[in-house]
Amino acid sequence: MAATPDFNNIHHGDCVAAMNSLPEGCIDLAFADPPFNIGYDYDVYNDAQDSHAYLDWSREWISAVYRALKSDGAFWLAIGDEYAAELKVLSQQIGFHTRSWVVWYYTFGVNCKEKFTRSHAHLFFFVKDRERFTFNGDELENRIPSARQLVYGDKRANPQGRLPDDTWILRPQDVPEGFSASEDTWYFPRVAGTFKERRGFHGCQMPEQLLGRIIRFCSHAGEVVLDPFSGSATTLAVAKKLGRQYLGFDLSQEYIAQGRERLEAIHVGDPLNGAPEPNMSAPGTFSAGARRLDEHPEDEHPPGKARSRKPKANPPKARRLFPDAT
Repeated sequence: MAATPDFNNIHHGDCVAAMNSLPEGCIDLAFADPPFNIGYDYDVYNDAQDSHAYLDWSREWISAVYRALKSDGAFWLAIGDEYAAELKVLSQQIGFHTRSWVVWYYTFGVNCKEKFTRSHAHLFFFVKDRERFTFNGDELENRIPSARQLVYGDKRANPQGRLPDDTWILRPQDVPEGFSASEDTWYFPRVAGTFKERRGFHGCQMPEQLLGRIIRFCSHAGEVVLDPFSGSATTLAVAKKLGRQYLGFDLSQEYIAQGRERLEAIHVGDPLNGAPEPNMSAPGTFSAGARRLDEHPEDEHPPGKARSRKPKANPPKARRLFPDAT
């Protein structure tokens, strides 16, 4: 007999067994950012499994998500290049239907020696029923400025904006020719070590605004959001702020303790970290107010006085921001 769910908490243990112990069809929305099987140094989990073992395990936990979801529930999966195609096909074999394949593009990645620098991740939006699912596309908070508003300032633009497209870019203002003017993009920075929202105890942390958009689109207030791999507890923290119930699992007692502490410090209605539409507020890399690596505080000049652009006799070498990695 399935146990009564203990919502609004993070539980310790294997997520497959835990999800299979839940009443069938009790979850409205699931978001999973599982281990990518790339050798990441987690607190407890071994992220370097044999490929077949990893895919067998993935089938088990995705099947458990499918069982736990309501018939009109949604499942979002974040995954890297190595297993994106396999997990998409596997999820469809289990019974999920793909609504969107989102590419989250960021303009700085870890430099590599013998392959192209990685600059994206994959986000799959799955549903159990092709016809019945939650997608709050008409909610004003889920719409973004159209190209007419954002690029041209056209008064004919729909004041309610439009739906986002399926490419989310870290800094679109830095690559103005990379996307057509008719497209809008999702702009959510990775949570770097210098960011205020960085929790510090977990290296793989999703931006709150990214989770906010997913949770607002695919659930309603009071419904239950599940994260099988709680980690830094961002999914659960955002769910709480947005008035949803939440449920998380993790193998690490340390991550659970830190995650619970994070949840206790926030309240329903608290604002999400990060700008809700930073594409409209953040400066471009080469815009006024941006600072180059070879500019220093002592170079500041009085207001209204133009800065000299004469090159220095011995300009410093640009500092390497990221170490080389394979």
